Amino acid sequence: MNENYKVSASPHIRDRIKSSNIMLMVVIALLPATIFGIWNFRHENAWILVVVTTASAVLAEYIYEKLMHKPITINDFSAVVTGLLLALNLPPTLPWWMGVLGAVFAIVVVKQLFGGLGQNFMNPALAARCFLLISFTSDMTYFVYDGVTGATPLAELKAGEAVNTMDMLIGNIRGTIGETSVVAIMIGAMFLLLMGVIDLTIPASYLISFVVFITIFGGHGLDAQYITAHLCGGGLMLGAWFMATDYVTSPITTKGRIVYGVCIGLLTGLFRLFGGSAEGVSYAIIISNLLVPLIEKVTLPKPFGKGGEK
Repeated sequence: MNENYKVSASPHIRDRIKSSNIMLMVVIALLPATIFGIWNFRHENAWILVVVTTASAVLAEYIYEKLMHKPITINDFSAVVTGLLLALNLPPTLPWWMGVLGAVFAIVVVKQLFGGLGQNFMNPALAARCFLLISFTSDMTYFVYDGVTGATPLAELKAGEAVNTMDMLIGNIRGTIGETSVVAIMIGAMFLLLMGVIDLTIPASYLISFVVFITIFGGHGLDAQYITAHLCGGGLMLGAWFMATDYVTSPITTKGRIVYGVCIGLLTGLFRLFGGSAEGVSYAIIISNLLVPLIEKVTLPKPFGKGGEK
């Protein structure tokens, strides 16, 4: 054998689908929740916050890469996804400059300083939301619907008050711009499932483990209305389908994705039932993001043959 063979670095199996195609499909999937949120909070001019936050994320990525003499990557739509997801996780009354600050934090601090797309260790949009929540707690927890301020249905549920689950399902409630309508979120989620962008592993393990946790520890047993209210309340659905499934910050193995989803579900239940806040999705996903390296180490398939495990 006189032929020379060149062995290149992985991956050796390639697909025609590019990162930009996937990100564009995520943007399309987010449009139902975005459009509904803009209409639902039209009196608060939510569209301004959505546009400014998304544009700031794209601009922050462009300026950073330009200053650092790095290839410009805004055409891959990842910055658009980050900015849009952040905007959908913000109250409609939040000052626009806070949205800008959050977008810059997400892109520069969480994403670019760690190497850009594919290198960030946690979801940039959720990290920025938590940053804003810690920095501007009063503004981030001020909710309005139809000109009337008050607690979110999830906060009312935690206080033992009755809530309207049908309004929570449709979205006629207080909350962040993109989390209120479960119907709109599920339309986008079904699109991602049909296009093969995500699968059911993480969302299913997340939602099932969460339901089991609140059934055991929630004090209501198998109360369908109580469970439905928790599922429809807060950012659980938006987080389960659009942020927990992030390729970069979730495990690559099937077993790992199941463990990851269960971790998020248990943490969300723990924060909601026993924490000081009625919500907990953002922190649950971020903490689970940090556990991904350990989860992958435990769940990676064992090698066989010479040089394998001893």
